[in-house]
Amino acid sequence: MLRDVYELIRTATLARQQVVATYKGHRRELCPHVLGMKEGRRQALFFQFGGGSTSSLPPGGEWRCIPVDGLEDVVVRDGPWHTGSGHHYPETCVDTIDIEAPRDSYRGY
Repeated sequence: MLRDVYELIRTATLARQQVVATYKGHRRELCPHVLGMKEGRRQALFFQFGGGSTSSLPPGGEWRCIPVDGLEDVVVRDGPWHTGSGHHYPETCVDTIDIEAPRDSYRGY
């Protein structure tokens, strides 16, 4: 039986593991930082460090707020933890936080 995508991302967030998934037709390499709910929808704040995107991905990566139910072919893997400096998404990405990556694993909050 397949595990729920939300639970996979939750586990990856706590373990600081990478998530590789397809979203809007693009394969993305992501590090999950915050997971929770936004207006009744399961949502996550990721730092995308590789893969494709509808908009261009700047060198070094970018913060992405993605609805969990929009992710397909989700795989969790070990690898370097990627993050960016300051971001403005926690207030707009997730209304109710379920889990956050351990704070010593990134800067920006």
